[in-house]
Amino acid sequence: MNKKTKILTMFIGGCAIALPSMALAQEGALMSLGKAELRGEVESRYNSAVAATLDETVLRSTDSRYYWASETKVQCGIAMGFLKSGTKDADSVNKCEKFALRMVGDPLPPPPPPPPPPPVNEIQCAEQMPMYVYFDWDSATPPPDASATVSLIAENRAVCGWNAFSVVGHTDRSGSDSYNFPLSVERAQAVARMMEGAGISASSMTIDGRGETERKVETLDGERNPSNRRVEINTVPATR
Repeated sequence: MNKKTKILTMFIGGCAIALPSMALAQEGALMSLGKAELRGEVESRYNSAVAATLDETVLRSTDSRYYWASETKVQCGIAMGFLKSGTKDADSVNKCEKFALRMVGDPLPPPPPPPPPPPVNEIQCAEQMPMYVYFDWDSATPPPDASATVSLIAENRAVCGWNAFSVVGHTDRSGSDSYNFPLSVERAQAVARMMEGAGISASSMTIDGRGETERKVETLDGERNPSNRRVEINTVPATR
């Protein structure tokens, strides 16, 4: 078999990903191919990326495989569109090749952890001061450090004159809209129950969920981000 077309099979989750050994060893080689051969190479990478984005193991992973598979699918799709009209678009072809390599062997570093809750001694009686409770992926269970945030609110509501609270849940973009909206509501309800347990009246709280529509950090669709998986608590002081 010719070295140029020799196939190397790698696995992403449960998917067998076939990429030419030449491309794995030398980035930038695709543009040297003729249009017919290039079309086959780009289509192979596109199909591998589509398979990876549909694989449950990849969808549930905490590394960057899903991100690079999504990017590969987009750029290879663009390159295929140009090739259908007889054009070799260098930008999309090179990105298709580069992202396919990242998909199988060059993961991004994990995202940074969410910021910790504010210390008790830094409380400020602002007219509206957002406080946050961050959640694990696909979870509506408040983490252990959520109790510190709730205690902070309960202990300072009298001195700050807080008599009304807005409790709003949010998600990242790793699920569908129809899944993320009820998840955001469940997160808000879970935090509200903690607040009620700390002595804050349920009648003083409004509870809402916004799904993935109000992101704290902008990301690609489907990307997980710990800063977006949150409940935001706004406190409103009493009218003086």
